[in-house]
Amino acid sequence: MSDLKTSSVIAAEIESREIASKAVEQDARHVWHHLTRHAGQESMVVVKGEGMRVWDAQGNEYLDAVSGAVWTVNVGYGRTEIADAVRDQLVTMNYFAQTAGNIPAAQFAERLLEKMPGMSRVYYSNSGSEANEKAFKMVRQIAAKKYGGKKHKILYRERDYHGTTISCLSATGQFERKHQYGPFTPGFVEVPHCCEYRSQWGEVDDYGVRAANEIERIILEEGPDTVGAICLEPITAGGGVIEPPEGYWPRVQEICQQYNVLLHIDEVVCGLGRTGTWFGYQHYGIEPDFVTMAKGVASGYAAISCTVTNDKVFNLLHDDDGDGRMDYFRDISTFGGCTAGPAAALVNLEIIERENLLENVQQQGEYLRQRLLALKDKYPLIGDVRGKGLFMGFELVKDRVSKEPVDESVAMAVAGHCMQNGVIIGRTNRSFADFNNTLCLSPALIATRADIDAIVDAIDNAVCCVSQ
Repeated sequence: MSDLKTSSVIAAEIESREIASKAVEQDARHVWHHLTRHAGQESMVVVKGEGMRVWDAQGNEYLDAVSGAVWTVNVGYGRTEIADAVRDQLVTMNYFAQTAGNIPAAQFAERLLEKMPGMSRVYYSNSGSEANEKAFKMVRQIAAKKYGGKKHKILYRERDYHGTTISCLSATGQFERKHQYGPFTPGFVEVPHCCEYRSQWGEVDDYGVRAANEIERIILEEGPDTVGAICLEPITAGGGVIEPPEGYWPRVQEICQQYNVLLHIDEVVCGLGRTGTWFGYQHYGIEPDFVTMAKGVASGYAAISCTVTNDKVFNLLHDDDGDGRMDYFRDISTFGGCTAGPAAALVNLEIIERENLLENVQQQGEYLRQRLLALKDKYPLIGDVRGKGLFMGFELVKDRVSKEPVDESVAMAVAGHCMQNGVIIGRTNRSFADFNNTLCLSPALIATRADIDAIVDAIDNAVCCVSQ
């Protein structure tokens, strides 16, 4: 058998290259990219993905250490069984408004809730922002039904991020992301961050409890009868990969119970295995009232998000107020009725189970942590390493004693050097005035030890070059 390519294969390759080349031109002329100024430069056009690797229109190969740039492709690229499941479902029944049910939505809801003891209902929509918006609306409606509209305020944490809609930005503790988008939705109140490395009180023994107690202080300042909920990420993601220290979460739960404040955990990034458990909050033994999720729910193979609640929330929105009419959550999400999302999510969940990916995240995550800590010992530029599972960040500083953050351009240089050498890493990007100095890693849950080595070796080379 000849090793030479047939003329048809060669022709197909030429056609593919021509299509990719034309797409670069079409993209530059017509597509408005996210978070990009569009200064007349051609953008990277990604044409193929397989496992943890992607290829651009020029044929360059990259190891993706951020799962689609925004912590999404949890089970990796090229999963034909997910694509096949979506295709088959769309041919059978693609869409009907979620005022009715459909088979994959019913099946996935049951499978998902098996992983979430204490939670009982799944409300479908199509993005993390929308999932959080639904929860905010539920809080406001409960306030109107049960508290005369008074208990409507929603607390959020400095450095956390909850989405791009105006109300989600109102609940976001990142100044740069909010810049130029005010006035914001009233009734959202910020509480202090819980980054011990950036302690507001210097070195203290009980930082986690003290940071949580600030939530109680603000509830008392606002008036407990006005605060309906608090929305928190289990581990702050785009705000710098901040894991709350010991004592924080038990105290938060205690405060919420004491003042009848609903606890909303935003798992849009951490959910579906990213930290080594099904959900980030499950590391801390807390019992949320709302859990919102998107991104890794279907690993980017279809759009889906979920607002998951317990019976308490569901019943508050459906009981009789005594005014002669039954009430309910008066909301709809058009594409919450698309069957592609839950069809993809079912197979995504099955892959995580079948391939023991939670265990892999725990093992490879610890290896990643140890390798990053070794880099910290090697380079004074790295001030802190933090995170859990395959969700890690490291903060760059000018001086370890003062902890003065580097300029954002330094973090950009490290990430750019990695990109030039075939590894894509993430970073805080125009989120703060001073703290856009954290580099972020969230490789797919399928990452191997060799993948981790390749990622960290690229960072090692980049930090070495930038430090000189």
